[in-house]
This record gives sequence, structure tokens and C-alpha cells, in this order.
Amino acid sequence: MSPSSPQEAEALHQLVLASLDDDQAVETVSIPLAGKSSIADYMVIASGKSTRQVASMATKLAEKIKAQCGRTARVEGLATADWVLIDAGDVIVHLFRPEVRSFYNLERMWSFGDTPATGGAA
Repeated sequence: MSPSSPQEAEALHQLVLASLDDDQAVETVSIPLAGKSSIADYMVIASGKSTRQVASMATKLAEKIKAQCGRTARVEGLATADWVLIDAGDVIVHLFRPEVRSFYNLERMWSFGDTPATGGAA
């Protein structure tokens, strides 16, 4: 994927947050990575209540990114849907079942000593 402007990255970030909020994601957290890591501008972490919800959120999000941004997001982990990774270039999304999320605790690993920003769904 080619690098995007800051405005495009922010628009993608807002699309991700809105989609997860619409799908009733639990404990959505957004971690800004711009200037801290070259992998993406944002990392978004959220939970679903079941593997079915995690898979549904991931599928819908990938479809919205394709339809609205013209990007094909890479999706991994959809078969088991315990932890699904969606790589949309400027935004990386991790969707978990709650038990798996607490085990890996990515928020602590990626917060860089900052308090992560919480998204719309809590």
C-alpha cells in the first residue's frame, strides 16, 4: 500500500472507529503510532463478545474499507476469530475475544507510557 496523507489516515481511522461502534465492539482503544512506529499511524484494539461477533466485525470492516477507501485490507485469523488482525496500511486493527485480549494485553505493550485513547464503544 502506498503512503497516505495525514488526512487520509485520519479518515480511515474514523471509519474504523465508527464501524466498530456500529457493530457494538467492546472496550475500543485507539493508540496513536505516528512518529513512534513506522508500521502504521494508528493501532485500534477492540473486543467482541463471541467468535461470531469478532468475525462479523472484521468482515464488515474489511468490506467498508474496500468500499469507502478503495483499499484491500489484509485480514488474518478469521477462521478461528479468537484474534483477528486487519492491516489497512495506516491503521492496524486487532479484534479479540475478551479472554484472548487480556492474555496478550497489547494496549500495555504499545502504549509507550501514554494512556491509550478510548474510542466510542466502551
